[in-house]
Amino acid sequence: MPKRGYHHGNLRQALVEAALKLIEAKGPQGFTLSEAAKDADVTPAAVYRHFAGREDLIAEIARQGYEIFADLMAYAYADGKPSALAAFEATGRAYLAFARKYPGHYVAMFESGVSINATPELAMAAKRGWDVLEAAATSLSEHIPPEKRPPPSMFSAHIWALSHGVVELFARGSPGRKSPFPPEDLLETGIGIYLRGLGLIPPDQD
Repeated sequence: MPKRGYHHGNLRQALVEAALKLIEAKGPQGFTLSEAAKDADVTPAAVYRHFAGREDLIAEIARQGYEIFADLMAYAYADGKPSALAAFEATGRAYLAFARKYPGHYVAMFESGVSINATPELAMAAKRGWDVLEAAATSLSEHIPPEKRPPPSMFSAHIWALSHGVVELFARGSPGRKSPFPPEDLLETGIGIYLRGLGLIPPDQD
């Protein structure tokens, strides 16, 4: 069948979907634009009507990933219900769920080397996800006097890093040491220990 070239319907999204499968199979640096075009059943030249190059295509995948990620985080946070702590922990579980369900997007976002400032749209989408976690952190620390309160941006960054570490080591099937504990348990326990250490939750609170 001859290539359909530019007349493809939604060519831009077809290329995104093709590249997502290639990223999952080969990694963000393991495929070419020609391969993405072939899998999308278009000519290589047609790609450049929508993307300046492979990095531009990956940036669009990352942008879409951050949009999904932010929506999942906001849904998990649920405006701080039923409690600030439960909502905060729910955002951590949402991080694990996202990494499992959207591996291609996850890799494009965090492992491709593409900066979140590659495009204004990507930067805005990334900020949405971060804002949810920071809002959860702010709510969790409101009961502490301002002069004793750790900066929400600091400990939300620490929790993001902890979540990312659990995902990379134990939740994505990466080679390495196997944990006898589910990733969700590892993350929830780690969050609890960390927050107690900061004085954000009482030692006897579950």
